[in-house]
Amino acid sequence: DVQLVESGGGSAQAGGSLRLSCAASGYISSRPCMGWFRQPPGKEREGVARIDQNGNTRYINSVSDRFTISKDNAKNTLYLQMNSLKPEDSAMYYCAAQPGLCIWSRLPQWQYRGRGTQVTV
Repeated sequence: DVQLVESGGGSAQAGGSLRLSCAASGYISSRPCMGWFRQPPGKEREGVARIDQNGNTRYINSVSDRFTISKDNAKNTLYLQMNSLKPEDSAMYYCAAQPGLCIWSRLPQWQYRGRGTQVTV
């Protein structure tokens, strides 16, 4: 069974930084896209960033110059480096994985999702 476990959340001051990690375990039938989505209190889930099988990245506009997604294939770990944090970045952040074709708009519904880690700015 595939498991995604997030860590690295917490509290930060505005302008500060946090790095989220997502440890993946289990077998996925094909190389997956990996991504992060978030859910602010009382709001809908939204895709934040994703990295595809070729290492191409995509970000939501509000974080594109502040957040960086990366992955370490040897460690089966996905990262989200978050700099210049703003209060509006406060949310539960979730890791997600999708084998094969990954659709940006469907990121919060990808096949595999973690339980989330809270970020408060």
